[in-house]
Amino acid sequence: MNFTRKSVSITLLTAVLSGPAAADFVGLNIGASHWMPDITGSFSSGNANSIQLDNDLGYSDHTSTSVTLSFEHPIPLIPNVKYQGSDLNTSSNSTLNTDLEFNNRTYTATSNISSTLDLSHNDIVLYYELLDNWINLDVGVDLKTFDGKVSINGTDGIESITVDETIPMIYLSARFDLPLTGFYVGANIQQLSIGDNSAEDTTLMVGYESSAGIGIEGGIKTFSLELNDASDLNTNLEYDGLFLNGYFHF
Repeated sequence: MNFTRKSVSITLLTAVLSGPAAADFVGLNIGASHWMPDITGSFSSGNANSIQLDNDLGYSDHTSTSVTLSFEHPIPLIPNVKYQGSDLNTSSNSTLNTDLEFNNRTYTATSNISSTLDLSHNDIVLYYELLDNWINLDVGVDLKTFDGKVSINGTDGIESITVDETIPMIYLSARFDLPLTGFYVGANIQQLSIGDNSAEDTTLMVGYESSAGIGIEGGIKTFSLELNDASDLNTNLEYDGLFLNGYFHF
């Protein structure tokens, strides 16, 4: 399934937004994040039964890293740009309690298998600043491009399905600065729902930014992905956990 074809309505929504605030000067933000999510859910191929990440494959928690680069400018009507690259590649080893079918191959009970769940992706966000003072509000479009795979390797063979979807998502970022303190609270929300397919990437944070532009923030980040027959892959996955981010804003 090609999500890119579904992007027209989202693009129109962004186009009708009026009165974006322009930055007073050119700004650059560089950051790196460490995320520790628990992984839950399932996946399947075709019409086969769902494979549970915890009970069948032994997944539990994961450590993820990401880098962020955003560029803001004072030119009216031209959107600001944000890039984020996220590593969501994890693997597990387990002994099967029951037969599993994946990509038309059966893995028999009591056999040892290794599996890889790679949902690494890159985000390109085009956004406008609607408010830019002690209340900050950004609205735009996020193109989330996956470059990963789901694979199982065992004595019965190796099977893999590539995950190479591009998903356009609505992007909303809000931040409330506590005056004269450097502290703030905020939220980032990226979301899309089309039929039986949905994706959501939500971050809730508290942070501090010094007068020199050096900042640190932490909070809770949740990422979920539900696909129905995307390259013969079905997923119902959720990553949920604490994160810590450091950045330099100048």
